[in-house]
Amino acid sequence: MSKRDELITKYASDIKDKIGQTPDMDLLTKVTIGCGPSIYNADAATVSGGDQKELDTVKKNFLIKKLGLSDGPKLDEAIASVIEKYGKSNRNKYRAVVYYLLTKHFGKESVYK
Repeated sequence: MSKRDELITKYASDIKDKIGQTPDMDLLTKVTIGCGPSIYNADAATVSGGDQKELDTVKKNFLIKKLGLSDGPKLDEAIASVIEKYGKSNRNKYRAVVYYLLTKHFGKESVYK
């Protein structure tokens, strides 16, 4: 099993165990691949839910650039909702899982087809 496959398995168990959803493995794999090499860097692989600068980066680089959404309060609300679902006290919020949840939230799975 490759390092990426191991990480995808870890992300899937996070979605199951911490969020209580059954992951769409095809979409999760594509979102993970879309994260590129950042998934292998301990700092870049996670999202800090308490760091506004980091959340702004998620909004600008992922929601607006990647998913093609328009800026507005709905984006901030979605990010807050995903962070809440993932568990504010959970220190390791994996970027791929956050991006996966945001993709599902906005129904933008077609971006990864």
